[in-house]
Amino acid sequence: MSGTLAVTGDPVADELVNTNPLALLLAMLLDQQIPMEWAFRGPATLQKRLGELDPASIAAMDPEMLTAVCCEKPAIHRFPTSMSKRIQALCQKIVEDYDGDASTIWSEDHTANEIIERLHSLPGYGSEKSMILLAILAKRFDFCPEGWAKHAGPFADNTPRSVADIDGPEALANVRAWKKSQKIKGKTKQE
Repeated sequence: MSGTLAVTGDPVADELVNTNPLALLLAMLLDQQIPMEWAFRGPATLQKRLGELDPASIAAMDPEMLTAVCCEKPAIHRFPTSMSKRIQALCQKIVEDYDGDASTIWSEDHTANEIIERLHSLPGYGSEKSMILLAILAKRFDFCPEGWAKHAGPFADNTPRSVADIDGPEALANVRAWKKSQKIKGKTKQE
């Protein structure tokens, strides 16, 4: 797995998200109510603090210890306590349902429908977040299971509406400008 996401402005953080399926899932989990750069830097911050990004280790951590790691300055998220719980729940789900291997959530053996259902079943992943991650897999990782565009919904098009459309600073600026324009119009990312 190797992608072309370039969101953070930090080559090390971007490389981690582009090569580590758990890092990608965690970045998307964190991508709410904070700038995209902060969310997608989160996995690298966690890895630095924990020494590794291992779902089994995170799943088994004392919850208070994980919260302390997430709250350490700079905090992993605007709401580090609640996000530490979501991070742990996500890792527990990966351990329980996917033998600790996040990449099996979207293996080539599964249809786009199965993948979107698997993503949607993850803690902290609603419908929109699942569609965006499917669009990221197609647009940034060239992983395009049949029917992916239908299941990614509006995030499959060429409008710069989400992180799936970001491969560098110019694309990040375009996504931000588009989102701002939508907000002014009273519309959502899906419209």
